[in-house]
Amino acid sequence: MIFPDEVLRARRARVAAALPLDDAVLLVGAGDPIPLPEGTDQTYPFRAHSDYYFLTALECRGGVVAFDPRHGPESGWVSFVPETTEGERIWEGRTQPAGTSMALLKAWLNERASRPRVVLGAPIRGVDADAARAAALRPHFLHARRPKDPAELTLICRAAAATAAGYAAIQPHLKACVSERSIQIEIEAAFFRAGGTRTGYGTIVGTGPNSAGLHFEPTSRTAQPGDFILIDAGAEIDRYVCDVTRTYVADGSPSSFQRDLHAVVLAAQEKTITRCLAGAEWKALHLQCAAELVSGLVQMDVMRGDPAELVARDAHTVFYPHGLGHLVGLGVRDASGTLPGRGKDPRAALQTLRTDLPLEPGYAITVEPGLYFIPALLNDPIRRERHRDDVNWKLVEQHLDLGGVRIEDTIVVTTGVPDVLTAGIPKTLP
Repeated sequence: MIFPDEVLRARRARVAAALPLDDAVLLVGAGDPIPLPEGTDQTYPFRAHSDYYFLTALECRGGVVAFDPRHGPESGWVSFVPETTEGERIWEGRTQPAGTSMALLKAWLNERASRPRVVLGAPIRGVDADAARAAALRPHFLHARRPKDPAELTLICRAAAATAAGYAAIQPHLKACVSERSIQIEIEAAFFRAGGTRTGYGTIVGTGPNSAGLHFEPTSRTAQPGDFILIDAGAEIDRYVCDVTRTYVADGSPSSFQRDLHAVVLAAQEKTITRCLAGAEWKALHLQCAAELVSGLVQMDVMRGDPAELVARDAHTVFYPHGLGHLVGLGVRDASGTLPGRGKDPRAALQTLRTDLPLEPGYAITVEPGLYFIPALLNDPIRRERHRDDVNWKLVEQHLDLGGVRIEDTIVVTTGVPDVLTAGIPKTLP
């Protein structure tokens, strides 16, 4: 999808209005290809920096988009593109992108030589800039990109549809003797058949104890009867992604403990989705969800004590060590972070929280609580001593190889109830 000029003009005007540039000029770099280390003429697959792509919709190697605030929020922008070489036309079939010749960038800068320069996006070769000013402006640029415009939401919805096709395709493969790698192949192939241009991120498939690996890469391990099968995978269409996690049981026959654990995560996830309203503070939603997860673990006799007090002393991180979710869009964690001017919360339990800001209409964000039996956490003597009265360690010992449960949907915050883009992907156990 190539965005219409009016969409790009609106985005540039939004960014211009959000940046306290004063009289500085802004340059946003696409970046350059990175050569493979073998000394060949090959490079890693090129992806223009998200900030540059947002403003230009170009995968242009070495491209630069420049802005002079003196010329207004729409007219002040110039997109400079390098000349396509003969070699690129012959070997790669590349064509000349639309824009102003890169040869004219030097003259553009010389005309503004007395004014500060700020570089965002990727570094630009041969251009000196004010690094401190760039660091100060960066949060404002990200914040301007957070609400997705209708054209962006269209692509995210298409990515969600391709993702749903992938999850539908793997249902016959969720059984014993099927390998993690086989499931990965089936789901990714279905993404592509449904219009996906790439996977949105590295596909995660973990069976049995591997389902406790938060970013586990698929292996040749085959699922055993009754194993958890955790799949975290999403399609990408024209740079925009969808992010989904579902947890199944091989052959569809969970134990009572597995069923209860899955039910705790599902209930907390669905309640949290209903709270994703405009103005809600994400950090507060995370802590409220953590308390509900802990409450479920107390009912299962995995944890002991008052849920609010357990969360207050970070006991929940033994089983829930990550944040509630993150923004998505031009990448799987697009424009996540904090509100401009808001520092990182120093609390140890919140160091993995990727987003800390109030929700606004147009935000595409994931809701992905989980509970895991991770040996590296559960066998840590310091944690065992710190939480000796908070955890039923005797029961935990019986489930060290259980794995984990995560359930994740991509939603869009609206002026009313949230729109769950991935609601069509079933998440209940048989």
